[in-house]
Amino acid sequence: MIKLDTNDIIEITPDAGSVPVMIDLVYTNAEHAENIFQTAVYKPDARLWAHRDLAAITLRAAEICYQNSGYYFEIKDSLRPVEAQEIMIKTPIVQKNPHWIGPLLAKPGIGGHPRGMAIDIVLRNHNGDLVPMGTAFDYFDEDPAKNPAARTFTDLPENILKNRQILEDAMVQAGGELGRKIWPLPTEWWDFRFYPEDYNRFEPQSDHTLSEIQKLVF
Repeated sequence: MIKLDTNDIIEITPDAGSVPVMIDLVYTNAEHAENIFQTAVYKPDARLWAHRDLAAITLRAAEICYQNSGYYFEIKDSLRPVEAQEIMIKTPIVQKNPHWIGPLLAKPGIGGHPRGMAIDIVLRNHNGDLVPMGTAFDYFDEDPAKNPAARTFTDLPENILKNRQILEDAMVQAGGELGRKIWPLPTEWWDFRFYPEDYNRFEPQSDHTLSEIQKLVF
């Protein structure tokens, strides 16, 4: 595997692009309503970091999405170091649901997140309200065939399917414009990443290998 240069991991801030984005690092707060792990996985002052190519695509996609719909991006997570994945797996809720590990929750070092090559996005409207997407962010369902968070699940109101498509189209279009193919994760409408053959060429990031400002866990 190729060692990922930490200089290629950059911060996404609300004013990074021409259209503002919102940052809501769910895992910094154990009490956050959307933190399924009910544990503060990240330190309170953690920032949002992503691979520079994915960051650029996301900011361009935010422009496209706003132009097409008036919706704003709210980013929930991107770089998730190996130590954070380990904390998630050790939480009481995951220990009670070990079947989540693998199909729904990646093992430490696996996937796009520990390389900053996956990003989780929801939408908000001009009033700041969450745009209906059918499920909450980080919705876990045990039955892949009936998972309402999956992109293949179509038994949903038309407005929700349209909202999901708006988000997906923006990310895919931005990836095409910037020369990187984006893979909308099939099981999670909020997750966008590079393809496995792309991100698996790189070593996963550990918190101790990041610069002090980039550290999320310690």
